[in-house]
Amino acid sequence: MRISTNTVYEQGITTIQRQQETLLKTQQQVSTGRRILTPADDPVAAARALEVSQAASANAQYAVNRNSAKSGLGLEEGTLQSLTSLIQDVRTATLSAGNPILSNSDRAAIAAELRGHRDQLTGLANSTDGTGQYLFSGYQGNTKPFTLTATSAQYAGDQGQRLVQVGAARQIGIGDSGSDIFERIETGNGVFVLAAGATNVGSGVSSPGSVVNPAVLTGHNYQINFSVSGSATTYDVVDTTTSTTLSTGNAYTSGSAITVDGMQFDIQGSPANGDRFTITPSGNQSLFKTLSDLIGVIANPINSATDSTRLTNGLNAALLNLDHALDNVLSVRATVGARLQEIDALDSLGTDLSLQYEQTLSQLQDVDYAKAISDLTRQQTYFEAAQKSFLKVSSLSLFDYI
Repeated sequence: MRISTNTVYEQGITTIQRQQETLLKTQQQVSTGRRILTPADDPVAAARALEVSQAASANAQYAVNRNSAKSGLGLEEGTLQSLTSLIQDVRTATLSAGNPILSNSDRAAIAAELRGHRDQLTGLANSTDGTGQYLFSGYQGNTKPFTLTATSAQYAGDQGQRLVQVGAARQIGIGDSGSDIFERIETGNGVFVLAAGATNVGSGVSSPGSVVNPAVLTGHNYQINFSVSGSATTYDVVDTTTSTTLSTGNAYTSGSAITVDGMQFDIQGSPANGDRFTITPSGNQSLFKTLSDLIGVIANPINSATDSTRLTNGLNAALLNLDHALDNVLSVRATVGARLQEIDALDSLGTDLSLQYEQTLSQLQDVDYAKAISDLTRQQTYFEAAQKSFLKVSSLSLFDYI
């Protein structure tokens, strides 16, 4: 078999280039620390590495979202804590206003203090987060939620709750609807409201009452009408929803229990002839209205026993509503705390996932340095041998033997 000089040169150069290419690839693997330089090196591993990289990127974005949610919920928790303190301060001032030794000017000072608390309440209700979004306006983050009116406050937000994707299968709410926190507060004892008539002139003071037999509750409106003849005081019970008189001529004793269709309460003091007390189902009342009504009750001068009784009934109703408002705020704070706790748990899980993704990518992509360096040394030897052998073969000539 005869081999031409041209064939010797072509095959020699091809062999050297192949060895050089292999050596260069190994050198790149060692320098980059990656076994897969192009998808062609390992198509299956390259595809799997792409999937894992995308999952790792999503996990990193969830971590950013969790930090944002944690910041917003932290601000909400701080605001609700301030709101809790505010309600407690208002309650303390309300108890102080019931002190019989206070003068009209003293109560006027308390009313002025409560006006300041109402302004503070408005500020808390219109709190914003770090991005300028209102915490308590629902989906309407750019809309100021509350505006004070003469007797309450107008809510301009909605009932929604902004959600943040904090995990592959989990969204968590940041902020809460201002309506849920400041407006949906039960009145009375949560089932019914016992209130003195606006025209009462006696000294009858009502209690909050309670439910003794839920099975017979009707949800109707009732009226307790008092009659005084000489030293005897009696009362009639009327179902005003059906215009039905349930009982008449009931003997009244201050502090004695009165039971009406599963509801029980007492009235203390001496109602006057014609005085009445109403029983209505509990509804919802905003904290702003509770505070405004309370200011009106305390600011009215006390010039008679009737005024004093009206003040007592008004303060008792306000205290009951404030207690419900406090319970409502504490309930929302509990949900905020639960969400913060869940985010902490998701952070821990996210950290574990990040580590797992890094380990998987390392197994798929990272080069085995011991093997790579060994291959590099071997390939370098092959390359040098190919160069030297080519040099020897290419330099052969018949003229060397002449």
